[in-house]
Amino acid sequence: MTSGSERVRDVRAEDAFDVAAVHEWLALHMPGYRGAFAAPPRVRQFAGGASNLTYLLSPPDGASPGVVLRRPPRGTRAASAHDMGREVLVQRRLRPHLDVVPRVHAFCEDETVIGAPFYVMEHLRGTVLGAEPPAGADLGEAAARALGETVIDTLADLHSVDVAAAGLEPLGRGPGYVRRQVSGWSRRWTGAATPDAPDAAALLAWLDERRPGDVAARLLHGDWKLDNLVVDLAGAAPRIVGVLDWEMATVGDPLMDLGAAMAYWITADDDPDYTVLRRQPTHLPGMPTRERAVARYLDRTGLPVDDWRFYEVFGLFRLAVIVQQIWARYTAGQTTDPQFAAFGSLVAMLIARAARRAGVG
Repeated sequence: MTSGSERVRDVRAEDAFDVAAVHEWLALHMPGYRGAFAAPPRVRQFAGGASNLTYLLSPPDGASPGVVLRRPPRGTRAASAHDMGREVLVQRRLRPHLDVVPRVHAFCEDETVIGAPFYVMEHLRGTVLGAEPPAGADLGEAAARALGETVIDTLADLHSVDVAAAGLEPLGRGPGYVRRQVSGWSRRWTGAATPDAPDAAALLAWLDERRPGDVAARLLHGDWKLDNLVVDLAGAAPRIVGVLDWEMATVGDPLMDLGAAMAYWITADDDPDYTVLRRQPTHLPGMPTRERAVARYLDRTGLPVDDWRFYEVFGLFRLAVIVQQIWARYTAGQTTDPQFAAFGSLVAMLIARAARRAGVG
């Protein structure tokens, strides 16, 4: 995943697995494993993320960069949202059409090995960016502009893949993707509502009334932002060398994927209460504005859009629901992580921002 200051740590006790069992299974099922791993690997866990668990398996002698193992959290099954087989299928079928997709080396469906399915993929060398660029990184105005543009271009390239040619049509549910997304996220909002949740009835009604038909059926990533991208910062200009976390990939309207991505695209001139949510360095001088990012994407894909405002508002609402779901867990005592203590006010801010943009707030 990353080189240099990798965001890895010791494995949390509750996330540990039988390393010897994985070593034995990979020795039998992963081509070339025996040559790189004469002994069981050293295992560290990638920090960040709240869904599927990701680990770095390194040879004890450090002779090779190692491999990456992905598995679902404890207590989940393969038929749930943490479907390892789905991730593997997407990556294996998509890689011939998009070379920034990591190679999958092996997939284990036998849950007796570590208690859950898992797969192993290549360890990509580069940097996964957080809210601020790493120390020493050259992300001046020109480099930041190039980084922002390549993030948008790569999303456009993903959305330009021929789904049928890639064998990924089964991931879709047919026409009506926008309708299903609006109704589905509206239900999630209602289901996660807490007594302090803001009134979003007018916003939900606007989304339902203004929803357009699908503009196309393309492969969507579902969580497109820089902390899911591996970037090479060592060359003349930043370039993306890997796209991670395909667990939410599906076939649907690509403008919905772009709208969701733009909700995270927070820039330096945004309202201070909105910048609190920034988790990627889109605030740097030179980074494209949201307007320029959308224009560049539309120019590259040639997709039609009658009312971009709908997708922008939906992206903000979707993010509000995600934050509200976490806030509901926090207020119910299901998590005590202090970083969630202010999420209630963030939900109110996002709903208000979406309502203003929709003209109903």
